Amino acid sequence: MKIRAAQGTTIVLFALVMGVFWGTWFSLSRTMDRLSGETFVAVGHQMIQNLGAPMAVLLPIALLSALVTLVLLRRAGQARAFWWLLAGFLLMVAALVVTLAVEVPIDNQIRDWTAATLPADWRSTQSRWELFHTVRTFLSIAAVIAATVSAAVVARPARREELTQASRAAAG
Repeated sequence: MKIRAAQGTTIVLFALVMGVFWGTWFSLSRTMDRLSGETFVAVGHQMIQNLGAPMAVLLPIALLSALVTLVLLRRAGQARAFWWLLAGFLLMVAALVVTLAVEVPIDNQIRDWTAATLPADWRSTQSRWELFHTVRTFLSIAAVIAATVSAAVVARPARREELTQASRAAAG
């Protein structure tokens, strides 16, 4: 029961992170190259203001939940579920690395821009942000898929006993 609750919590938290990435990618970032400089700066400022603090809390909590779930799966001998969730965890860590190494530094630049002070190469900065946002979006989607598969492959106690008996019979 603890494992199922932990897996459910992790999946929901991963899905929330993915939802923020997917929502901004699907609804906005794919068309940001069509925005005027003034609109880009206004939208960028609003996104940074609305998403910065919540994501700084949500993503670490999601990763912490996955770590707790990984410990529970390991202790319960749920190897297949463990490895699937570990893959999901590493994919979400990769999304975090992209966020911290690329996206946040770009956001910090954009935060200081105004329509009047846009650098001449602002489009290249915007394109770089969009590229890496696409990468982290799809990393997070893969993380949710892996976490969901992990929950689907957990052997139920009765089934685990059958598998153990079958493997003993095959070995003996």
